[in-house]
Amino acid sequence: MGCSLRIAWNDGLTGYNFGPQHPLAPIRVELTMDLSRRLGVFDAPGISFAPVEPADDALLELVHDRDYVAAVKRAGQTLRPDETYSLGTLDNPVFANMHEASALIAGASVAAARAVWTGEAEHGANIAGGLHHAMPRKAWGFCVYNDAALAIAWLLEQGAKRVAYVDVDVHHGDGVQEMFYNDPRVLTISLHESPLTLFPGTGYPEEIGGPDAEGYAVNVALPAGSNDAMWLRAFHAVVPPLLREFQPEVLVTQQGCDTHTLDPLANLTVSLDGQRRTYEALHELAKETAAGRWVLLGGGGYELVQVVPRAWSHLLAQASGYPIDPETRTPDEWHEFVKERTGEVAPLHMTDGHKADYTPFEAGFDPGDAVDRAIRATRRAVFPCHGIDPML
Repeated sequence: MGCSLRIAWNDGLTGYNFGPQHPLAPIRVELTMDLSRRLGVFDAPGISFAPVEPADDALLELVHDRDYVAAVKRAGQTLRPDETYSLGTLDNPVFANMHEASALIAGASVAAARAVWTGEAEHGANIAGGLHHAMPRKAWGFCVYNDAALAIAWLLEQGAKRVAYVDVDVHHGDGVQEMFYNDPRVLTISLHESPLTLFPGTGYPEEIGGPDAEGYAVNVALPAGSNDAMWLRAFHAVVPPLLREFQPEVLVTQQGCDTHTLDPLANLTVSLDGQRRTYEALHELAKETAAGRWVLLGGGGYELVQVVPRAWSHLLAQASGYPIDPETRTPDEWHEFVKERTGEVAPLHMTDGHKADYTPFEAGFDPGDAVDRAIRATRRAVFPCHGIDPML
């Protein structure tokens, strides 16, 4: 059954560009949109496109310091680093018109949230978004403005009393957590590779929220090497029980696809099928717990041809209500476009050949298993705060 999905898009969203040597390359978004179009995702009933305007200063200042916004504007004009705000680092090089490009992505995520909040569509998407590391006063981890946090803050400004944020990027969603750490209106859940082995070095299960919001920051830190079965076991052991208890008015999710085994910047071994099943679960949870109100964002993902376009085309198709059969062949015209734009050979099918499955955590705890220990640590840290028995 189809869903109404409003996609925030204009070509300017590919202007967020740190340069040709930087891993966060805008071609990944361009290839995704082209693949989705050629697969017919955008032809599904209920799909529409939202116009995008850059977030203005007043909007950005819902989550960012005024001096920081001014610094981003200045750096994008002078092209000079500003160490005070971590602008001009290897992770966050300064580039021309940096503020304008970053504000456009932020505005697109707010446009997606607006479509959902006003009832224009059940779901809203900005796959160029998900820049979850940016902090109130500094750029961090390839992220200048935190569009995910801004969309949540905008929803709160409109009167939302409960917003849930689920982050399935391989990196901890530290910026979003930071901005709502002491706000019980916002439940943040991040599944990620352990901070012992990956940037940003945060996201331990003991990080559970401030004194007024204990249990509203949730972190599942998985060991390097975790595969589909481990990832899905952890996801289902933590995310559904908390969302069912919290009953958000809106579910905001970040779908960084750098959990994939081919991603060059991380160490998990999730497949496209594992990612697709995660998107399916998030869609079902949005319908079950948030009356279908779902804002979905992109995020990380640095295997630009083999992973990102297929993963996010699956995401958009799932949100449309017409998921793509994994055995579907990728279009010949897309192969030509990939060759033209990147010089690489495109993947032939919408699967990498894995069939993701898992055993539920409820089937039994294995104290010798590192993933089970990670799950138990998270459940023990936060479940009692929500009146949920961590042992069940």
